[in-house]
Amino acid sequence: MHIVEIPSFFPPYGGEFCLEQAGALQRRGHQVGIVSNVQLSVKRSLPAYFSLPYGRQWDEREGMPLYYGYQRGVPRVIRFNVHRWVTIVRSMFGQYVARHGKPDVLHAHCAKWAGYAAMLLGREWHIPYVITEHMPLWNYQEEFGPAPSKAWQVPLLREAYEQAACVIGVSEELQDDLSCYFGRNYRYAFISNLIDTRFYHYQPRQRAAGEPFRFVCPAIYTWRKGYDVLLAAMGRMRHSHVELHVAGSGTDGKAFRHLLDGSTVAGRVTVHGALDKTQMRDLLWRCHAVALATRGEVQPLSLLEAMSTGIPYVSTQAVPRCERCEGTRVVPVDDVEAFAAAMDAIVDDSAVDGKAISEWVKRMASEEIVAAQIESVLQAAVSASAR
Repeated sequence: MHIVEIPSFFPPYGGEFCLEQAGALQRRGHQVGIVSNVQLSVKRSLPAYFSLPYGRQWDEREGMPLYYGYQRGVPRVIRFNVHRWVTIVRSMFGQYVARHGKPDVLHAHCAKWAGYAAMLLGREWHIPYVITEHMPLWNYQEEFGPAPSKAWQVPLLREAYEQAACVIGVSEELQDDLSCYFGRNYRYAFISNLIDTRFYHYQPRQRAAGEPFRFVCPAIYTWRKGYDVLLAAMGRMRHSHVELHVAGSGTDGKAFRHLLDGSTVAGRVTVHGALDKTQMRDLLWRCHAVALATRGEVQPLSLLEAMSTGIPYVSTQAVPRCERCEGTRVVPVDDVEAFAAAMDAIVDDSAVDGKAISEWVKRMASEEIVAAQIESVLQAAVSASAR
């Protein structure tokens, strides 16, 4: 198949999911190209807004053609920015086709707005499209207000869902979450995001006598990640010979430092800040369990990466069902006492089979599994459009 990936987000604003899936599909023998228009925000990054190149550029990523450009967003003029973004993507796609030929299928990442653009392109070029949805409910709530919403964007995105050959959700619950805005009148399939299970490979842990039990929280510092609950729960644990290592963007900032200094466990917490991939894996290998008191997730890949190295986790009911397996513990959101009890229980549990946890992750989120599942959905879309 000839597949064109259209991301809603791309560097410097994310886009890793698109690159990973595109590369995985290419390694399965498909012709894959990427068409990316990034709307830059003055509020989000002033240096990027002025320093990134103007005009459209051709490049190559892992042997795949990448056609990309940067759109300067006009502050506070959302409808104009969206119309301009979609118009630019449609123009770029025409130029891609002129150079590389018409693809068999479009693969959009997030309905807002790549999925909507793919719908318009599908009509214009008679090409089926599939949407992989990564956006959580709270993103839509913040922008559209509580459901039911009369925001002008909602009917457009609902139409993009309904006209898609399939919507791939990265958790089983995502369709339920988003139904208050977009209904259920579309084809839906769950496929996990992929992680590099070869890199985050199993590593046995041998905890020596007298060695502290080490929890790790691999998460950026935001209210949604529940660091306030985690620190409070650690202070109420029965076990005191316990360390906590926190690693993520913002954890070395003033806000987290203030929260930590106001806790009773500051002396047992090590702050690592943002780590690169190798540093994070090395930290995971030194720790015995993950503790993530999250208030909301779609599919936290940090948990899958940790589990792939062979450690269990303590988290909340915000973690989707697809990430729960034997050896992991899930408690209600914002329940400090329950979280503390679960942390104590995981310290006590010497029977956790880390190898089994690692193998379980491979069966769901390895590149081979995820790419084969996406390939099947895309092939079905192409076959159905040919009838």
